Amino acid sequence: MTLIEHVRELRTRLFRASLAVVAGFVVGFWLADWVFELLKQPYCDLPTMRQADGGCPMTQLGPADGFLLKLKIALWVGLIVSAPIWLYQLWAFIAPGLHKHERGYAYAFVALAAPLFTGGAVLAYYVVEKGLYFLLTSGVTGLDTQLEVTRYISFVTSLILLFGVAFLFPLVALMLNVVGLVSGARLLSWWRVAVFAFFLFAAVVTPTPDPFGMTVLALALSALYFMAVGVALLNDKRRGRGKSLYEGLDDDAVSPLDLGDTESVTAGDRVTASGPVSASGPVTVGEPVGASSPVSASGPIEPVEPIRPRPIERGFDDMT
Repeated sequence: MTLIEHVRELRTRLFRASLAVVAGFVVGFWLADWVFELLKQPYCDLPTMRQADGGCPMTQLGPADGFLLKLKIALWVGLIVSAPIWLYQLWAFIAPGLHKHERGYAYAFVALAAPLFTGGAVLAYYVVEKGLYFLLTSGVTGLDTQLEVTRYISFVTSLILLFGVAFLFPLVALMLNVVGLVSGARLLSWWRVAVFAFFLFAAVVTPTPDPFGMTVLALALSALYFMAVGVALLNDKRRGRGKSLYEGLDDDAVSPLDLGDTESVTAGDRVTASGPVSASGPVTVGEPVGASSPVSASGPIEPVEPIRPRPIERGFDDMT
């Protein structure tokens, strides 16, 4: 397939993926109100937030903030709803350049990444309520403060996206073991560094400064990491990695060649040199070659008229 054919195929895949996202956006615009109520639920479950009529008011600073927020929610829902289609278009463009075992790794990664991301998003949804209670009760305004709607939704969606992506890190470590870049024993020896990195990562990227959200995220990542290490150890045992034959050997050590049973070869008779080659006779030198006579010109050389280029016809081609 030529480069132009690749570009045309990419254009076709992007066009189909865009159509799927647009269709998902239409569905998301219809579901935006329900999704907004779902995201607002942790805020409404706080004490003193629910009014007597069952409402849960929030502050809106601009007249167009509500409509723009609905479009934003519709776009997020559209990306999630149309994910099977645009992910398939991306996979259909990449898959022909992969080997069979590489495609198998990609299938396994996607099959595990989807539930892990969903689990992280669900955990973040339940962490939001605890984080909001800590933030509001620790401030000077207390629980009677009404939050601004766009900043609240951005806070919740950022926390959900953060937890979902963080849950994919142990899967990346497992895939490194599957492709043979790191062993399960090596991953197990890094558990102290990994746990410290998880707590540090959770402390830095968690939007809430309360210890609850940080601890829950760090413990969940640590548990997933040890599960990935267990699967990596089982994978090494299945593939025969770390056998006693190779224990204590450096990665750059030269392996001995097992040639098996070879037959001994006996030396043959010694080859003797032949006698000197005698000359057939003396070599005589021939007569010297004389210079030839000069070449006379047949006549004067007439000047050649220069060839003038033809004028270029002005016109439009198919590229303008």
